[in-house]
Amino acid sequence: MTRRSLLYAFARPRLKVTKLEVIPIRATERTVWLFIRLCTDRGLTGLGEASDAFGFASTSKVNAQKMEAELNAFFELVQGRSPLEIEPYRQQGEPRARAGGLVAATAYSALEQALWDLSGQALSLPIHALLGGAVRQSLPMYANINRTTKPRTPEGFAATAKRAVAEGFGALKAAPFDGFPPPGAGQAAINQATDLGIACLEAIRAAVGPQTKIMVDCHSFFDVERAVAVARRLEPVKLAWYEEPVNPKRVEETVEIRRRIQQPMAGGEVLFGVDGFAPLCQRRAVEVIMPDVKHCGGIREMTHIAAMARAENVKVAPHNPAGPVSTAASAHLCATLANFEILELQWGEVDWRSDVLSPPEQIQKGSLAISERPGLGHALNARIIQQRRI
Repeated sequence: MTRRSLLYAFARPRLKVTKLEVIPIRATERTVWLFIRLCTDRGLTGLGEASDAFGFASTSKVNAQKMEAELNAFFELVQGRSPLEIEPYRQQGEPRARAGGLVAATAYSALEQALWDLSGQALSLPIHALLGGAVRQSLPMYANINRTTKPRTPEGFAATAKRAVAEGFGALKAAPFDGFPPPGAGQAAINQATDLGIACLEAIRAAVGPQTKIMVDCHSFFDVERAVAVARRLEPVKLAWYEEPVNPKRVEETVEIRRRIQQPMAGGEVLFGVDGFAPLCQRRAVEVIMPDVKHCGGIREMTHIAAMARAENVKVAPHNPAGPVSTAASAHLCATLANFEILELQWGEVDWRSDVLSPPEQIQKGSLAISERPGLGHALNARIIQQRRI
């Protein structure tokens, strides 16, 4: 019997999940990080993150109740069981996660993350070792400057971009088309919003120079013709990728846009499971997929998604505009992937972000260090949790 088998045999019967804690943390007026903590009868606790399932409405009481109900339903599948029983949990929970939409998928994924954290701690191994071993010790990150940019003008985006580059980030992303008029709005309003978004991206490029990578998230505001027209006007900006000009589930439209533009395409931030991403990869609709560990089914499912994408020569750049627990979970996974491209960081949102975890996440010059500590390698900082919990 190998050392790992002996450890597994020792840990499995001696550790049981006993309790679920839901820990919402107020980050900003528009952002709540929703952490979960699974407790065991041996004193170990495992972390997961279930943020961003409701968009800007994530703080309403009704939505909080919906999420807590889903978390409790999935907790019933692990209560009293060993946290090493990840595959039984996945197979039992996936039908509910798949049928219940984004809220259920996010709750399911959060508990799966926490099970990996507990398993690593029980076996005294970091999660990336449980996944087969890291092939890199640090990860390149891009700074998502969208939420921290004020005012949302060309000048505002340019100033924020300069600050991120000064911290060492060589890649940036913004969503300057947020607030785009809905379908049926007047043409004048649509043209004005289009011109403003393009001007913001042009200002970012002028501010950071030719070497910095710039990505744009269009948040599916366009139809095919406007997506193509905007992409062509943005050619001088030299985008690293053009993200979700239409909903990525509209695969035929995504394929048509890719065929007609020069920029690489990216997308898939809230898709679930291998089958959710397979059409984008198999149709070569995008060059980069963006599974989110909070929404796609968790850590193990993302390894399957990445393997499927690799077979189609598609890169993986996980979506991650979230808190530091999601970032830590994503990091362990990305450390193992052959087709990893870059990891998202929600940059500049709060100046106390690094203190949420103990030890703090280590981001220097646009790169995140991979933890070698057991499990995720972090616990929640009790002082910050007490101050910010809502």
